[in-house]
Amino acid sequence: MLKSLFVFGVLGVLLMPAKCDLISVCVENDNDLRVDCLIEPKPNKINSYEFSWSSGTKEFLINTNVSGSSAEGKFKDKSYVEELEPHGYRMTLNGFTDKLPHNTTYMCKISGVGSQVNWERDKLALCSAVFLKSSCSWIVCLLLLVYQTHS
Repeated sequence: MLKSLFVFGVLGVLLMPAKCDLISVCVENDNDLRVDCLIEPKPNKINSYEFSWSSGTKEFLINTNVSGSSAEGKFKDKSYVEELEPHGYRMTLNGFTDKLPHNTTYMCKISGVGSQVNWERDKLALCSAVFLKSSCSWIVCLLLLVYQTHS
């Protein structure tokens, strides 16, 4: 029994992701672009968010709730943002996956703290595949545990 616990402990450490991405980008089944920004907001502050992308030297603001800022005209009424639990925001951009620049840097800021990620249009994954990829190590550990308990 002790040997099994040791093996599962080692496997759990080896299979856990090395770092937590603060921003993820994927395509939903209906071809909407989804950007999750998982930056933890500062305590006792009103949360603000900004979602943007850049291609080349130009940055385009997609959605924001920052006073005095507004999204580019081509993005107005094409995106929405929802709050994620326990922290972060999700921006969904309707029907823009065929209009994406080839190489794009996606950026988000929550209460002034930012993160960014670079993606190639052809390498955007389906959102369901991103979930499976991030939870795969836990599924493997669970399957090993079930196998071990029934042996």
